[in-house]
Amino acid sequence: MKGKQKKSLRARAHHLHPIVSIGGAGVTDAVVSAADLALADHELIKVRLSAGDKHARKAQAEELCERTNASLVQIIGRVLVMFRADETDMACDGDQT
Repeated sequence: MKGKQKKSLRARAHHLHPIVSIGGAGVTDAVVSAADLALADHELIKVRLSAGDKHARKAQAEELCERTNASLVQIIGRVLVMFRADETDMACDGDQT
């Protein structure tokens, strides 16, 4: 993802509230399912991270993004912004060319 794309996504995410929270158990199957469903509905979401250490939060964010096939846009404190383009939009774009 390029810098201009990330900047645009960060601006779009500014007003959003976290809709998925990662608890003490870390990135569980339930968290992945909830994030996957939220990404399918919204494309751009915020996730509240639980780990206290900066490196642990980054590891949680990277694991969640990897398991949901999403792009990590930004981590600020305990909040992760992630994006996954809607597959139906991509399929429609391909038909128009």
